[in-house]
Amino acid sequence: MTGALDTIRVLDMTRILAGPWASQLLGDYGADVVKIERPGAGDDTRQWGPPWLGKQSAYFLSTNRNKRSVTVDISTEQGQRVIRDLAAQADVLLENYKVGTLARYKLDPAELMASNEGLIVCSISAFGQAGSRAADPGYDAMIQASGGLMSITGAPDSEGGGPQKVGVAIADIMAGMYAATAVLAALHARAQTGKGQQIDVPLFDSQVAWLANQNMNYLVGGSVPTRMGTAHPNLVPYQAFATRDGNLMLAVGNDRQFAACMACLDLETLAAQDKFVDNAARLENRNELVERIQDRLCANTTDYWLAAFAAAQVPAGPINDIGDALGSAHAREKHLVRYLKNAAGDDVPIVANPVDLGATPVAYERPPPLLGEH
Repeated sequence: MTGALDTIRVLDMTRILAGPWASQLLGDYGADVVKIERPGAGDDTRQWGPPWLGKQSAYFLSTNRNKRSVTVDISTEQGQRVIRDLAAQADVLLENYKVGTLARYKLDPAELMASNEGLIVCSISAFGQAGSRAADPGYDAMIQASGGLMSITGAPDSEGGGPQKVGVAIADIMAGMYAATAVLAALHARAQTGKGQQIDVPLFDSQVAWLANQNMNYLVGGSVPTRMGTAHPNLVPYQAFATRDGNLMLAVGNDRQFAACMACLDLETLAAQDKFVDNAARLENRNELVERIQDRLCANTTDYWLAAFAAAQVPAGPINDIGDALGSAHAREKHLVRYLKNAAGDDVPIVANPVDLGATPVAYERPPPLLGEH
């Protein structure tokens, strides 16, 4: 079976994470992705080790499968001709250079589109292609900070906490996801009009946009959201709890689940009390409820409570580390970890794309390429 994007050619002039994440997704869906890299050095993340597999960093391997690598020096006239030739044959150009860099190298996106009216150019940058901050650089951590995410991540001040960044570069990854979906939308539009378009994906705007309910909590409620550790601003009980021998995550989302949860904990009478009768009341009396639940959970083991909650269909789960998650029975059943042999003979582990496209399945055709391999 062919991939959903098997007729699409992508010229990938991105590096680090946001852009490569977008192009890897397009490659997973069948697009022919040609990754342009600097001669001798390549994508910055090729040097972001250890750990290493052969001469390739684990970081680079995480975001560059299903691509071909071509080295081009775009500062030379010959390199610029190569890019123009490739762009003339491409459906999509992804780039994340500082604003104005491609124009300085005589590769202005507008000129490339003039030579290929169907070309879709997607530019990813810290603050967008226009505006007072367009020239400013940006990395994930500073975007997590300035875009509000770190202010709601971590333990509250009352527990000795402080602002925390998320453990993966989630601002980059989400910008890459927005970029990939925007490219798909532009491809659909092109099918109607025959013309490509320019797409602008700023990291900062993306970070702010996906704060979701926290944005609305502020805009509607007027109070600035704060750090709450594992607790949820709009639901309770919805947080991590200690047990007799460890921890678990409890995620009660409605009144039925709350009643079932209280029954599991032998606290049935709480579910009928006015101060806990619905979610709004529970939020108002959060501290008392959490204390009662915590006292009860400490009476038995994590495994005991997870089995009890599962039998009652109360959402709860263990707090796994990454090794536990990748080695779980579910991960093995879904083949979440796979291996592709690269040109150096290394078996490269990859984590599967989670999407199951029944008629046009995700492809795992190419391992992350060696520098200039193609």
